[in-house]
Amino acid sequence: MRQRTIAEKISCTGIGLHSGAPVQVTLHPARSDSGIVFVRTDGTRSVEIPARAEAVGSTQFATTLGKGTLRVSTVEHLLAAVCGLGIDNLRIEVDGPELPVMDGSSASFVYLIRSAGLFEQRRPRRVLRVRRPVEVSDGERIARIEPHRGFRISYHIDFQHPAIGKQSLVNLEVREGTFERELCRARTFGFLHEVQALWRAGLGQGGALDNTIVLDERGVLNPEGLRMPDEFVRHKALDLLGDLALLGHPIEGHVRIVRGGHALHQKLLRAMLETPGVLEAVRGSEDAGFEAEGFEPLEAVRIPA
Repeated sequence: MRQRTIAEKISCTGIGLHSGAPVQVTLHPARSDSGIVFVRTDGTRSVEIPARAEAVGSTQFATTLGKGTLRVSTVEHLLAAVCGLGIDNLRIEVDGPELPVMDGSSASFVYLIRSAGLFEQRRPRRVLRVRRPVEVSDGERIARIEPHRGFRISYHIDFQHPAIGKQSLVNLEVREGTFERELCRARTFGFLHEVQALWRAGLGQGGALDNTIVLDERGVLNPEGLRMPDEFVRHKALDLLGDLALLGHPIEGHVRIVRGGHALHQKLLRAMLETPGVLEAVRGSEDAGFEAEGFEPLEAVRIPA
C-alpha cells in the first residue's frame, strides 16, 4: 500500500488516432505525491497538464485534458494502464496534441511500463473510499458507485448490432494482475459509417484495422476477428478505468455502468467529487507521518512483473 512510480525513463512512438501524425511519448519516474501529469513538449516551453477531473475539456470520441489553449486527447488507454498497474506518480511527456493509438487497447502501454519496471516508493498510498452511493443518469444511461472494500466494476452495454447486442461484465474485482488478464487487450471499436463520417470531418485519420475494431452492418471487418467474445464491453470497462484515474487516487467502491461512455463517466466523477460525504481519503499505511520526499532508487523495492 505504498506509492509507486516507474523505475526508469522509457519512450514509444506511434500515430495519433485523429491526426494520423507521428507522436512520441516519454514516461518519467516522478516524486511521491506528485500524481500523474501530462507535459506538452512541442511548444516553445513545456506545459504541464495534471491528469485530474477538473482538467477535462472534452469527452467527444475520447477523453481530452486541457490547460489554457493546449490539449492532450485520447488519454484514457494510457491512464487505464497506469491505474491498472497501480502507479501513483508519473510524468508523461508528449510532443503533440494526442497520445498514440497503438493497437487501440492498453496492451502496448502495459508492455512499455513493465519494460521500465515498477518502483515502490516510501510514502503510503492515499485511497478514496466510497462512503455512500451516488448515481447519475442520462436517459437510459446510468452510472452508480456504492461502498465496497476493494474495487469492483459491473458494466452493461446494449447495441442494436448482431456482433455486439447485450454484453455484461459483472462483479469484476480489479486487483493486482486482474487488469492485465481481463481488460488491457480489449480494443476500441467503431462502426464503418461513423468512421467514414470522421474521415470526412478530417478526424480519425490514424484509424485502421490494426488499431480499431470496425463493424459494418453485418459484422466485424477485422480479418483476425475479436480477441475475446465480449471484447466490446471489456473495452468499455477499460475506458472507465482510465477515466476513474482522473480522481487522482485509487478508489475503493463498486462502479455499476449501464450504456456508458466517456461523458457519463465524467458526470459520475463530478458527482462523486461534488457531493458531500461520498468520498473519504484514507492512507494505505500507518506510517503516514514519514517525511522523506520523492523517488529514492537506492531504498525503493523493485516490483517484479
